[in-house]
Amino acid sequence: MNTLKRICGLFLVLMAVAVAVHTVVEPLYHVSSEGQPYSSLWNILNPLMVLAIALGVIFGYLRKKAADNAEDSGTVTREFVAANVQFYGFLCVGIMFFWNWFILYSPEFTAVGAETASLVWILIDATLPLLMGAMGVFLLRGGNDG
Repeated sequence: MNTLKRICGLFLVLMAVAVAVHTVVEPLYHVSSEGQPYSSLWNILNPLMVLAIALGVIFGYLRKKAADNAEDSGTVTREFVAANVQFYGFLCVGIMFFWNWFILYSPEFTAVGAETASLVWILIDATLPLLMGAMGVFLLRGGNDG
């Protein structure tokens, strides 16, 4: 299980770097238009981000469960806060991600405009690398912060 955690941790760290770098660099090489508002690299990154969100929720839940079952339950520890922030952070970003991702494939959905969808993507692309990086480093350390 330790090896699997480290492999997943490495994947999450690499995805964090890839999404963060591409978010910053994309405006330098891609000119947005009505027909192509985002670069085609997102077509590769988005499915990988789905996997990263799923891993983040799973490992975040396991970390939260361990923090909830700790001997010193009843007191708020650093581990308790970190576990809860990561778990609920991945859930929140996951909800926003899937909502926005399905909008790309459902042009009939017109409840929000393109500007709102773009803003949500920016929030996702700025938040998800932080969550993935933190969880990835946690898993690379073998599931402990020590």
